[in-house]
Amino acid sequence: MPAPPPAASRPKAMNRTVRTTVALLFAAWLVDYADRLVINLVLPSIGAEFDLDRGQQGLVVSAFFLSYAACQIPGGLLADRFGAKRVTCWALLAWSLFTALTGLAWSFAALLVLRLVFGAAEGIFPPASMKVLVERTTSEERMGANGLIMSSNALAAVVTPLLVAPLIGAFGWRSAFFSTAALGIFVHTAIRMRLPAPLERTEGLSPSGRGASRALLRNGVLWRFALMLFGYSVIVWGLSTWVPSYLSEERGISLTSAGALVAVPALAAAVATVIGGRLADRLEGHHRKVIVPAMAVAAAALLLMAFSPTLVGFVVFGTLATFAASLCYMPIFAVPLRSLAPEHVGVASAMIVFGGQVAGMVAPPVMGVLADAFSFEVAFAFLVFGAAVAAVMAVVTPQDTASFEASSVHRPPFAMETS
Repeated sequence: MPAPPPAASRPKAMNRTVRTTVALLFAAWLVDYADRLVINLVLPSIGAEFDLDRGQQGLVVSAFFLSYAACQIPGGLLADRFGAKRVTCWALLAWSLFTALTGLAWSFAALLVLRLVFGAAEGIFPPASMKVLVERTTSEERMGANGLIMSSNALAAVVTPLLVAPLIGAFGWRSAFFSTAALGIFVHTAIRMRLPAPLERTEGLSPSGRGASRALLRNGVLWRFALMLFGYSVIVWGLSTWVPSYLSEERGISLTSAGALVAVPALAAAVATVIGGRLADRLEGHHRKVIVPAMAVAAAALLLMAFSPTLVGFVVFGTLATFAASLCYMPIFAVPLRSLAPEHVGVASAMIVFGGQVAGMVAPPVMGVLADAFSFEVAFAFLVFGAAVAAVMAVVTPQDTASFEASSVHRPPFAMETS
């Protein structure tokens, strides 16, 4: 009988603080992502009501990402200055309000404005929530915990179409926004009342303030990680935006049936995100070992999906592409989150997430134009570009904490200092 693994190599059970933090942030991210996905499900209805072509429909999606991306770094600065919990609650309350107001949109112009403001409200959330987690976990358990939290995005992609599509069919597209807004208010209350206090830190605090923030923004290493997330997010937002419309318009599938089919790759993404977090912890970074082969598989699967003559092939290859790409999400963040001191995580994580949101601005309208000018096949083939960018950036970024600190021009303000 083989000897049991040494205690040091066994997964460490989460304590109550970590479990509660993970559960609350999981719920917040679930609502955050569901609010964003609703627009993709109602695009055909909105397009019909406001007489919009696919390029204009893509602009409705990218309007959100424009302000969402612009508010990432300000959100990190706010979290570092006013506290991560406070900014997280502000964000939840504000975006829930503008989600509800989206359901009252009366024109294309009004919809664009509401989506812009909604994006700004959600934009301050990711860096604040990342800082909430970092303040309540140790570096050894952080990526596994974050993997569980981020699996909420994929789970939202499973449950949102299954629940929202019938709601839209019964009560119209506006009802979907009112329902998700109510969920946001509920989660805001739970976080405000139940979020545990931050851990007491033994590491010394490194210098902070405007000077350190400016130095972070000049850190070219972090921008390379942002570009890696850009590549990943081109795939994610391209698929989530246009697959429901493709199934409805090109395959003649009802919205409810399309929602059920979209849930299949979303479930695969949920599993892959958790696995990716565990791999990131086990490898202590070294994201190239995961991202390069995974993105190679994703690129091949995307091409097979795009030109599949059958619906079964489209779903199977789309699921494979989604699973492979989702393995990469947590490894992208592994090295920066393991290497940076907690007081710099807000701005640093905002910089990386910014890259993903730029992809959200670019992919939907570009694919809409390609679908109108050529075909959906060409539009989906465009997603291979994202896989290539992510793989290249995985090769040219630092693979562990030591190389990350060595590559940073401004090493002293950012490094984690243990006593």
